[in-house]
Amino acid sequence: MSEHPFASYVRILGKGPNLSRALTLDETRAAVGMILKGEVEPVQLGAFLCLMRVKTETPAEVAGFALAIRDNLAIPGDMPPVDLDWPSYAGKSRQLPMFLLSALLLAENGVAIAMHGIGGHTAGRLYSEEALAHLGIQAAQSLEDAARQIDERRFTYVPMQVLHPALPGIMGLKRLLGLRSPLHTVARNMNPFDARVSLMSVFHPNYRAVHRDAAKLMDMRELACFKGEGGEIERRPEKPCLVEGLRGGEPFEEEWSPTLTAGAAHDLEMDPARLAALWRGEASDPYAEATVRATTAVALRQLGRAGTMGEAEALAVELWNRRRRKGF
Repeated sequence: MSEHPFASYVRILGKGPNLSRALTLDETRAAVGMILKGEVEPVQLGAFLCLMRVKTETPAEVAGFALAIRDNLAIPGDMPPVDLDWPSYAGKSRQLPMFLLSALLLAENGVAIAMHGIGGHTAGRLYSEEALAHLGIQAAQSLEDAARQIDERRFTYVPMQVLHPALPGIMGLKRLLGLRSPLHTVARNMNPFDARVSLMSVFHPNYRAVHRDAAKLMDMRELACFKGEGGEIERRPEKPCLVEGLRGGEPFEEEWSPTLTAGAAHDLEMDPARLAALWRGEASDPYAEATVRATTAVALRQLGRAGTMGEAEALAVELWNRRRRKGF
């Protein structure tokens, strides 16, 4: 019996400490393409994901994995241009997802945003799809629906299963394997709608450079990546924030200074209805509002709406102060 064509990719990763190696970008792209087309046996998929994860993903593997996903997306031909890609996969457990208000503030001011994510893979977390529903924003039911939402309101949230039906199953293997899938890392680099600018967040600071280098291999030119609260794209206003990424295709680093002197206590209720109250000005929370402004400022800087960090901070304050409070 002849060898299964996917076996060569498992062998490259698994031949032991002296003979194994990382996959190239093209090898990863081909291997993941087979996975998404259903051409791989379950045991092969588990072995592939575990071997890649245990050695940690290289930038070339992240780029190849992300490009393979993009190769297999049925993006509508009439998809409007997207300005900002916003992956949201971590969920929040300590504070409400204030970054959602940052994204909606940017959309209100003309920035077309495609947010994508998945919920439920880690217990005890509030995910973006549920929180957005409390703001009256329903997730896209199809890629055509996502295109319509971008056209109508400059914001869409696209669940991972809408991007490609095979992706949630790969992510969900964590329950069987006991390890995070490489897809947890790769999802941040997908940029499925080829947005001009991408934001990313990390749990572990050393992954900033991995995401940056993978993005460069994907020919992305505008990326800002930082350690966000809970792993989401949410800047903590009481902490210095090191942002790494690409600007005009070239690597950069810049450190943003704190805008508050003290942090916030855990939000014990985690009531997503409070997001709308904060937007409308019916609730007061200086830390939450500082979080929204600080996160917005990083996006404004990367979008080229402000020339310096100080100008971005000032513009974020201005946009928040004149937001359309009856919007939600």
